[in-house]
Amino acid sequence: MTTQINTPTDARDSIVLDVTGMTCASCAARIEKKVGKLPGVSVTVNYATNKALVLAPTGITAEDLIRTVEQAGYGASVPVPDAPPPPDPAEQLKRRVIIAAILAVPVIALGMIPGLQFYGWQWVALALTTPVVFWAAWPFHRSTLVNLRHGATTMDTLVSLGTVAAYLQSVYALATVPIMRPTPGMEDMGPKVYFEAAVGIVTFILLGRYFEARARREAGSALEALLNEGAKQATVLLDGVETLVPADLVKVGDIIVVRPGEKVAADGLVTDGLSAIDASLITGESVPVDVSPGSVVVGGTVNTTGRLLVQATRVGADTQLAQMARLVEQAQTGKAAVQRLADRVSGIFVPVVIVIALVTGVVWALTGAGVNTAITTAVAVLIIACPCALGLATPTALLVGSGRGAELGILISGPEILESTRLVDTIVLDKTGTLTTGRMSVAEVVPLDGTDLALLRDVVAAAESGSEHPIGRAIAALGSPLASTDFAAVPGRGVTAQIDGRSVLAGSAALLADHDVAIPTALTDAATTESHAGRSVVLVAWDGEARGLVSVADTVKPTSAKAVAAYKELGLRPVLLSGDTTAAATRLASELGITDVVAEVTPAGKVETIRALQDKGATVAMVGDGVNDAAALAQADLGIAMGSGTDAAIAAGDLTLMGSDPLHAADAIRLSRATLRTIKGNLFWAFAYNVAAIPIAAAGLLNPMIAGAAMAFSSVFVVSNSLRLRRFKPLA
Repeated sequence: MTTQINTPTDARDSIVLDVTGMTCASCAARIEKKVGKLPGVSVTVNYATNKALVLAPTGITAEDLIRTVEQAGYGASVPVPDAPPPPDPAEQLKRRVIIAAILAVPVIALGMIPGLQFYGWQWVALALTTPVVFWAAWPFHRSTLVNLRHGATTMDTLVSLGTVAAYLQSVYALATVPIMRPTPGMEDMGPKVYFEAAVGIVTFILLGRYFEARARREAGSALEALLNEGAKQATVLLDGVETLVPADLVKVGDIIVVRPGEKVAADGLVTDGLSAIDASLITGESVPVDVSPGSVVVGGTVNTTGRLLVQATRVGADTQLAQMARLVEQAQTGKAAVQRLADRVSGIFVPVVIVIALVTGVVWALTGAGVNTAITTAVAVLIIACPCALGLATPTALLVGSGRGAELGILISGPEILESTRLVDTIVLDKTGTLTTGRMSVAEVVPLDGTDLALLRDVVAAAESGSEHPIGRAIAALGSPLASTDFAAVPGRGVTAQIDGRSVLAGSAALLADHDVAIPTALTDAATTESHAGRSVVLVAWDGEARGLVSVADTVKPTSAKAVAAYKELGLRPVLLSGDTTAAATRLASELGITDVVAEVTPAGKVETIRALQDKGATVAMVGDGVNDAAALAQADLGIAMGSGTDAAIAAGDLTLMGSDPLHAADAIRLSRATLRTIKGNLFWAFAYNVAAIPIAAAGLLNPMIAGAAMAFSSVFVVSNSLRLRRFKPLA
């Protein structure tokens, strides 16, 4: 599947390719260099995921790119939807590792334990070593030959040169130096051979690659799980008959029957039935959400209780689950700025190491140490200096971090976002839909003296039962045993109704004035108090007398206060930004512990507010969920879009929260910072390993076999360190 995203600013298309044949970061750098020479093309190759993300002018096709990759000595193809998975690299390596180990153990034992040596043991070692060096190590030699044809070197070049040098030097010694039969009390004076180094290097590096492949498979398991979470089958109503079909055959407009325990096969609208939907796969929130006719449901979520009929609105690649998977995959294909430095180093590292190895060998030979010592030391330098860990440092951490984020309903749009989360010091929070639910609920019911509180609640709830206004629906939700008749809505005023023989008015002061109902001072004072608290007030009267009031307010999310506290712990200054009244915004801010409030602002005003904060030196993150937040999200240094909001807000965000919990914003920043810390830790240890190991090897203090084991361990260490991100614990 070719993913094409039109970008009007540079008129280029985005094309994703699967790349084969890469064995280290140097391979990725070579492909980038080769493809990047095409006019107008920029490319990022990810060694950990074996994918290339190419931005190319419209005239350049995927076939042109594939041809260029093949000219560089590698393979490439366009991903095919629903194609069988490629062979597992770990399983392919397993047989080579086992056979190499079986043959290598006796060779190493003979070479390192004099008590096991016997007359002619070197010839036995040669027989066991030959298949290890030329069959088990063939992938290294093949890669070396392919790259040499293109004038390039990779990590495999170092391994191939090192093992072949140790093998040929040993064969030469065996062919030219006679074997002397040892006598009691004397050591074997036969030729000095290094077969144990050759087999040890190959075996340890193959074993390291095997563990690395398994770890990389585990690192990408979150994305694989996400891709596989969709429903495989769906029950569709065809001419009134329930028919079981493959989920990929569902079309927009089809009515899907979803029974308890089944997955929803497509995004859609509930047309019939009542149930609760487990959306934890999408949102990361474990509490099921009640749905009824008119509710939106997402493909891949699970129906828990009642039978539902769902009309499909988005199917296949257009579903939210598929879009999530694409976002995660694109994020994993990119590179953080810190990785580009490592890539540049890896690109020149191999030829530099070869020169260092040659110089080391020559110096040792000139100092009179002998040819054997010179070759051994040079081989150790070749083997220890693998840049593989540098190439794995960023992509594996990003692979695990973004995968863990997807499990928690947090989508990171790209690796460059990680740097932004480290620098952010101010977080601007939209009020409605972010810190509040956006749904009105009753805050206070205030009766006048002489009016029963329960009666006031029942009467006003019955009166509003026919209202379509959000305030009226909130009051009606109180519930009432009383029946309502003669309901009438008065635009801009309120409602009137007959309730149990009473003529009831519920609305503004103007509505009561229209019906000549006097408003006592006590009721006016109570209404003023509620208004100053940022609440909407409904006055209630019946039979010509004022009886009390009901105030309605937007509902604060249960975790908003905890989220604000978490932002502060992260070193962020929270700022409440709202188009609501100053009174309402100030009341909410006070309740949540926010001191900076900007209220009664337009969407353009939100952008200006963020720009003003930036002009004062702040690095700003913005959390929002509505269309009116999209411009502000784009203006902010870090845009965090609530996935429960609009597509416009999500498109403008750098981080997308598929749930509606504001704690997820804190988790998103925590996870991003943890991923960045892991990347930097990986790069530090990878650089430190090479900086420390090369001088040690050049000084002759490192056996080539031990060098091979250490090099393999460095790559396994980087991948294993990245896997720790899977244990990231959310606050939400």
